[in-house]
Amino acid sequence: MDALLDISELSDEQLAAEAAREGSDGPAFLTLVERFRPQVWRVCYRLLSNVDDANDAAQEVFVRLFLNRNKFKGHSKYSTWVHGLAVRTCLQVRRGRGRRQRRETHVAVQATREQDEKRREASAENVMDLMQMLDTLDDEDRAMLIMKYSEGQSYDELAKTFEMSVSACKMRVSRARGLLRQRFPEHGFGSDDESK
Repeated sequence: MDALLDISELSDEQLAAEAAREGSDGPAFLTLVERFRPQVWRVCYRLLSNVDDANDAAQEVFVRLFLNRNKFKGHSKYSTWVHGLAVRTCLQVRRGRGRRQRRETHVAVQATREQDEKRREASAENVMDLMQMLDTLDDEDRAMLIMKYSEGQSYDELAKTFEMSVSACKMRVSRARGLLRQRFPEHGFGSDDESK
């Protein structure tokens, strides 16, 4: 009981180091899984917009965490490393859905946009769903906006998650917001003068 109490009081980084030493899915790894299960699922759901896909992707993230538990080197927070793994896994899942599904999604988004334009003419109160707007972006730009604004990651964390420089992240976020402003001017996606 004392060992369980002690392990639950360890930081994520300490648990990661302990999990790397464990021969299999020992108590440190299981504690990490329990700590990160809600966050990982939420990220997967936000990136994939489907409960079944999110469940599958979250499961895959934890399998990858287990298989790569020796690879965390502590260059970032453990949570940033986990988020990076979740994002990369979800991007692979989205790409793996194939051209057909992307084409269907694009057609559905176009049809929705056309319907929305007609409705907007009839009623100014009708607003297009944010997820549909985000689906008009490429997968990485969409993921960046979700991690920045839904998950609250700083540009430093985004840089680690997406394995690029902070300035490249700022540029990608700014470009993605600009595309949304251009495609959906009536929704006003704010200015790009953020620095956090």
